[in-house]
Amino acid sequence: MLKKGDKIALISPAGPVAAEKFANAVSNMENLGLVPVYNEIARSTYGYFSATDEQRLADLHWAFANPEVKGVWCLRGGYGCTRLLPYIDYGLIKKNTKVFIGYSDITALHHAFYQKCGLQTFHGPVASSQLFSEYTLQQVKAMFFEGQTEFQVSPHIQTEEKYRQEIKMLFPGKAEGRLTGGNLTLLAAMAGTQFAPSYKHKLVFIEEVGEKPYRIDRMLTQLSQASDITKCSGIIFGTFYDCEVKTEENSFNLIEVLQDFVNKIKKPAIYGFPVGHVPDMVTLPMDAQALLDADGNSVIYRL
Repeated sequence: MLKKGDKIALISPAGPVAAEKFANAVSNMENLGLVPVYNEIARSTYGYFSATDEQRLADLHWAFANPEVKGVWCLRGGYGCTRLLPYIDYGLIKKNTKVFIGYSDITALHHAFYQKCGLQTFHGPVASSQLFSEYTLQQVKAMFFEGQTEFQVSPHIQTEEKYRQEIKMLFPGKAEGRLTGGNLTLLAAMAGTQFAPSYKHKLVFIEEVGEKPYRIDRMLTQLSQASDITKCSGIIFGTFYDCEVKTEENSFNLIEVLQDFVNKIKKPAIYGFPVGHVPDMVTLPMDAQALLDADGNSVIYRL
């Protein structure tokens, strides 16, 4: 879907990007043989946004409308994408389909584009991540440059020690379905809106960072009450970095919270998949057909 020399639009539809992070993005694109193009909006700051809603929306539309651009790669997440959803020109997006990549707050755009345009997007690293790890780079190349159409991935021990967490099966069995999901905070925030996904018969992947177990519990409870997630075929939890509690706090731990949720819905589930806020991460094609083998700790998905 991409080749060396292709122009990639770098956009910041949510939070601002620090100068050193922007330099990372340019290096990541050039290391892939891509040509990054961008407007100054992508490098600006407006409170906790990169720019005003109107400016970020215009930049998003520019990226898709530009006939020279072959892909749109989000620089970072943060907060702000949900504010844009009612105002996006989805007809423009549908007429100018391109590779679209990002995660975290970008979850909102993934689901809006699919709901309104039927566009298959890619839940993958943001462009401004620290220079892509060898694992992340290999996953990106396989997805976009090498023509690979089938992928098999098992929970992965992160190469950086501080990101290493327990990897385990939470509920046994096998499950099939199309991939959907993303960041838990965004999935909970979108529940009940016209842009929210349906989870029925889907394989749902969920990632999160920096949230205490009780907040994760609250968001999973919100999803179970405001969506059809209990009718999913299976759950793939990523590595929830920095989501544990201090030892002196009176709390359930992260795995206990996830286990409680899975025990209630009784669907095959694993924890520790390399997706989300971790240096080694896979790129997942949204709405791709997939198979979860919770007993074998593996996921197979096909373009």
